[in-house]
Parts: sequence; C-alpha cells; structure tokens
Amino acid sequence: MIGGEAVASPSWMAGGMWTTWGQKHNAVRLQLEHRFYGDSHPTKDMSVDNLQYLSTEQALSDLANFITVMKKQFGASKVIVFGGSYSGALAAWFRLKYPYLVDGAVASSAPVLLQMDFKGYLEVVAQSLNTFKPVNACDNAISVATTAFKEKMKTLEGRKALKEQFNLCDEIDINIKNDIPNLFQSLAGNFMETVQYNKIVEGPPTIDDLCDLMTDKSQGDELARYAKASDWVLEGQCLDFKYDKMIKEIKDITGWEIAGGIGYRQWVYQTCTEFGYYQTSDSNAQPFGHDFPIEFAVQVCVDVFGPKFSSKFISGAVNASNVDYGGRHYTENRVVFVNGNIDPWHYLGITHKLPQAQVIYINGTAHCADVYDPHSESDPPGLTQARKTIGNLIDQWLQ
Repeated sequence: MIGGEAVASPSWMAGGMWTTWGQKHNAVRLQLEHRFYGDSHPTKDMSVDNLQYLSTEQALSDLANFITVMKKQFGASKVIVFGGSYSGALAAWFRLKYPYLVDGAVASSAPVLLQMDFKGYLEVVAQSLNTFKPVNACDNAISVATTAFKEKMKTLEGRKALKEQFNLCDEIDINIKNDIPNLFQSLAGNFMETVQYNKIVEGPPTIDDLCDLMTDKSQGDELARYAKASDWVLEGQCLDFKYDKMIKEIKDITGWEIAGGIGYRQWVYQTCTEFGYYQTSDSNAQPFGHDFPIEFAVQVCVDVFGPKFSSKFISGAVNASNVDYGGRHYTENRVVFVNGNIDPWHYLGITHKLPQAQVIYINGTAHCADVYDPHSESDPPGLTQARKTIGNLIDQWLQ
C-alpha cells in the first residue's frame, strides 16, 4: 500500500479490502509512508530549500527502491500496488514508470488529470447534493443562504450577528482582504467534506442529513439552517477563518505535526509545485457564491513560499506534470481505475473506457469507497460488484 499525504496508519494493516485479497493469496503486505509525511522526516526541517526533495517523482523512486529491496528480503516474485486519492494516482503512475517492478495496480479515486483551477470540484458537489429529492431543493437553499450571508455582512450589526449565529472564532473585518474568501471557502468546505466522504465513515452527517436540514423550514430561514449545518459538521467548535493565522501555520518549517492526519505545509507545497487541485468557486454551476477564486489559491502559495510561486509558475508546473504522467491518456495495462459518481475527485479521474487499463465507475459512492471493508448490506450493488471485479483482476494478474 502506497502512502499519500498523511501518516501511514497501522489500521490499514488490520483491515481494508487489500487485507482480504492479501490473505487469499498468502501475501506479504507492506505499507510505505510517503516522504515528508507522518513520521518520515528526510530533512531537519521543511524550509523551501529542503522541500525541493518533496515530489511525486522522488516518492515513486522511493517506492521503486523499497520494492526492489523487499522482493529480495521476502523472495517475492509478484507485486500489486494499492492506493487511494493521491496515492491512487501514485499507484497508476508507478505502474506506468516502473512496469518491470509491479504486476498490477489498483488506483482508487485517483485524480490523474492535474488541474490548476479545479472548479469542477464544486460542480460535482452540487450534482451530488441533487441526489437529494426534490432535485435542486438543497443547493437552492444553500444559494439563498449564501446570498443572505453576503447581504448581512454589509453592515457592522450584521457582521456581529453572523459571528454569533455561525459561531465564528473571530469578528468579521471586511477590511482584511483575504479573510473573506477564506471564510466563504470554510463555509462551503462543510458541504464539500460531507459530499466527498458521504457514507464512507460511519455516522452523520451525510448528504441526506445536511440536505434534510437545509430544506426543513421548521429550522428557520435558509441562513439559520446554513449556520446549523456548519455547527453540526464542526461539532460545536468555532469556525476559524483568519487568513493570517492559516498562513502562519503553513509557514512553520518545523511543524511536522499533522492536522487530521494530513501534512499541511507539505501538501500545500505539492499543490503549488505539481498539482494545482485548487477547489475554487469559479464555476457558475454551484451554489456557494464566487468569493474564493483561483487568485485566492495562488495568493496562498505566494504568501507561504515566496513570490516565485506565482500563477505562471504553478500553471507551468501543472502542465509539466501532465506531460510527464499523461493525464487521462493512460497507456499501461494491468491497472484498474475505480471511481464513484458522488466523489468530486472523479472529475479529474479516468471514468471512460481505455484500450489497456480497466475502468470501474460506481453509481452512488464517494471517495475511495472501494478500499474499505463492506459496511453492511446497505452498500450499493455497484460497490459490491466493484470489489468482486477488483478481486478477480488481482487473481488474473497474479497467475
């Protein structure tokens, strides 16, 4: 299992579908943590100079070295790599770059098309919210709430009321330019996270839970419901939106500690130098307003890493990465790309038929659903079938 932008969790050695398949084939199962994430500290700190050693190319090279050594140590002849999300892309790219070292790759929710302005993310969020019936009821309520929030923000009294209603950690100061896009992105983020992980983790809220709330008139007007939705997702914690505080946290070159399992500074660096992936509000086909555009995402790169990391620099880096890895023009065989239509990341994945690789597109599932053990009989039929198909492909690759 290839590590991504988070700590390598021991829990994956005890569960997940790869455990089932590994046991079936009497396999040695190994998990490799990505350099610079989790407990992997290849340099004394994360200065910009040191972060030059943080790249996908280097991570793939690490994996090639690791597999070569482990093959000798365990006397193994066959290798299957697994990954989800960023590490799902790594799995596909490893098979592409090192086909002689690996016999198959399972790439779950892999965003292999790199894109600077990932405005399609919120478009899929809107589409996923529209799985709630009646269609458009939920996102229409969000749109009304967003407009009402902006209107109320125009006066001092309104801003004070919003701080109280939305349990904001600080007062809204409209003169602090970058606080405002950060605030609107944070509010949208409550729904973005819910959609991305819909029904993956046990317990509420799900899309249906939040949309039930957003369309329930007994819970107040749309703005009141939007505030209650935010409070539900944040579990009562105040919403922190101060831009300077965020930048200070990302600029900490000794901050190896991770937030929610994710290496914060490290991941931002990779977006600025390789991926983009900026989930902006630049699309008109979404209900969250247009207050966190691509310019805001670029400003974060500049303010954290320096003026070199401009829009032109990031765009060039993203284009170069697509040339290097091929985007959706994937040519290697013995790879399966697995995506769910609820997951916003499928927008950058491979969901169309390919000449060589296998493609599975699941109706009704979110991010990396296929990598987890079956939850219950309530799993969508497409998800159950996807797991069977992946298992059959692994059987074939190992023959």
